Amino acid sequence: MIIDCGLSCRELCRRLEDAGIEPRLLSAVVLTHEHSDHVSGVGVLSRRFDLPVYANGATARGARLAHAGGARGVSRVVQFTTGREFTIGAITLEPFSVPHDASDPVGLRLSDGETCVGYATDLGSLTLEVIMGLSGCDALVLESNHDRTMLLEGPYPWPLKRRVDSASGHLSNEDAASLLESVAHDGMRHLVLAHLSRTNNEPELPVASARAALGSRAGRVQVSVGRHDRSGTLIRL
Repeated sequence: MIIDCGLSCRELCRRLEDAGIEPRLLSAVVLTHEHSDHVSGVGVLSRRFDLPVYANGATARGARLAHAGGARGVSRVVQFTTGREFTIGAITLEPFSVPHDASDPVGLRLSDGETCVGYATDLGSLTLEVIMGLSGCDALVLESNHDRTMLLEGPYPWPLKRRVDSASGHLSNEDAASLLESVAHDGMRHLVLAHLSRTNNEPELPVASARAALGSRAGRVQVSVGRHDRSGTLIRL
């Protein structure tokens, strides 16, 4: 399955193929919220491969998924409820609320009964729901969006700086590290730092913060960075 779809269908298919995955093997798209960098390619992808799109009601409405004449009109919508688990094939997904400036944004906890992956890429602060949703996972995909000093001293206009730095904006490297301190455990094996700002971050900064937060566990956790321009190394769990 694909979680979110902000790339064009052509670019997404290219990156899947670069990673050795055939796009025709996809079975579903799951959306975390309606912002354009997460949904702009979902309509074409869904229609081309006849994929169901899973979203909660607020996200489906905000992204106009059922708008037949629009670019985001999809093959079909399967609605889930935040806080209630659902299944896609052999995978159980648990959507949990995250603090972000969207209609009903979620993070995801995915499990096949043996292995668990936590996913949270757009959130501005740490909450108990987030910590519970990401605890005990074998692998995490976690936002580490910005270095706060770079953000505040950088070129963004002040209203955008306030939005990014707010409790419903995006997670800083420091806050991502604090979250890791709360959820890291001896069974964690992979950490992918995601949604890095092109303007207000440098890859080595969140990696250093994450490794410091992992402490003695750092040697057992593979830490990687999600790239803007290409697919990453395929991780097998």
